[in-house]
Amino acid sequence: MTASSLLSIGDLGADGIDEVMTLTDSFVEVSQRAMPKVPALRGRTVVSLFYEDSTRTRLSFEAAARRLSADTMNFSVSTSSVHKGESLRDTALTIEAMGVDALVVRHPSAGAPAQVASWVSCPVVNAGDGWHEHPTQALLDCYTIRSARPSLAGLRIAIVGDIKHSRVARSNVTAFTLMGAEVTLVAPPTLLPPSLAGWPVEVSTDLDAVLPKVDVVYLLRIQAERQAEALLPSLREYTAGYGLTERRAELLADDALVMHPGPMNRGVEIAAAVADLPCSLVTRQVANGVAVRMAVLFLLLGAEPRG
Repeated sequence: MTASSLLSIGDLGADGIDEVMTLTDSFVEVSQRAMPKVPALRGRTVVSLFYEDSTRTRLSFEAAARRLSADTMNFSVSTSSVHKGESLRDTALTIEAMGVDALVVRHPSAGAPAQVASWVSCPVVNAGDGWHEHPTQALLDCYTIRSARPSLAGLRIAIVGDIKHSRVARSNVTAFTLMGAEVTLVAPPTLLPPSLAGWPVEVSTDLDAVLPKVDVVYLLRIQAERQAEALLPSLREYTAGYGLTERRAELLADDALVMHPGPMNRGVEIAAAVADLPCSLVTRQVANGVAVRMAVLFLLLGAEPRG
């Protein structure tokens, strides 16, 4: 990884993704130790600057930093000077002035992490910006698939659901295709972006027709909090057409994989019984997220291994 920040998965390219995944192998081993910690980033400080609610991503970055022996600080909007009118720029510069070494930024506005990176001198990691990107999710998804298959090259992957509002879909389409996979987007027309020009994908509205042909089905959460208009008649109707029910799961090949970035709406985009099948990699995605983010932080902060 040659960039000073990680703002977009496309900035890495296939070689950069491979570099992260190779280093992640080492950190998976660290995470499996009785004492899952190395002193690689001792003396460094990583700050989580989250303007949106998060469980998995925030805790995953915090665990990653701590396993590298870095100090961590968490910025909470609800208890910060943001409510007194402080701008994003002033908040970022104030935190940087405290002597931090990296900022992990989540924000509801697309491009906010890139803007922060233009204001500060320390590395910035995009932990999700609006509908735009979520590069570390794409990295952990690539790693999780590769841990279950020899390679992503030639795999057929269906991304199903609320494509329109999904930063995960955007980053994953880029990452999966960079690694040689073929991607099909499956969604009702109202949940597709207004334009798919430049997206290297096929598009379908017929999930039942797509499922028997894919190696991986990647389900997305219906993001009601990002929808300013009624795009679905009802969640029940969405499930009838696009949910991975137990009946639909039977259409999948015996070795097909099921993935979801979380949080899952069980009974909506995925049946509870399907989420718990052996072919479901959902909990493995969470576990791999820590090791992937260890690799990202280590590469960005440029420390030499110590011990």
